[in-house]
Amino acid sequence: MYTALLHTHSGLRYLILALLLFTILKSIIGWFQKSSYGKLDDKLALFTMISIHIQLIAGIALYIVSPKVHLTDMSATMKNSLLRYFTVEHLLMMLIVVALVTIGRVASKKKVLDVQKHKTVAIYYGISLVLILVTVYVMMPS
Repeated sequence: MYTALLHTHSGLRYLILALLLFTILKSIIGWFQKSSYGKLDDKLALFTMISIHIQLIAGIALYIVSPKVHLTDMSATMKNSLLRYFTVEHLLMMLIVVALVTIGRVASKKKVLDVQKHKTVAIYYGISLVLILVTVYVMMPS
């Protein structure tokens, strides 16, 4: 079960990175060109958010069964950089990412002007992408 969840979680990562990049770039272009926020923009932002929520579910399931998560002795866990990363840091940062994407999606739906919708998605999804990259590629101990 652990291996299947790990492969699912790892594979979804690439889909999410691609979706985030495409959504952000499309929103930045729409923002600066002041183009309309059409159905494609809306569906792309929605599908990106849904994919991140699916990744969250896979991540929580992985968190429950992972041998890299130690909740019994938090003092020892916090002293071990690898255990601390998977038990605390990765979880916390990814929850923030999911929250930012969700807030960005909801906030963009409430905007009236198309340029504001593009700007909102670009900023919230952009910050989320930066947090993902920092958490997974900078913070993770080797």
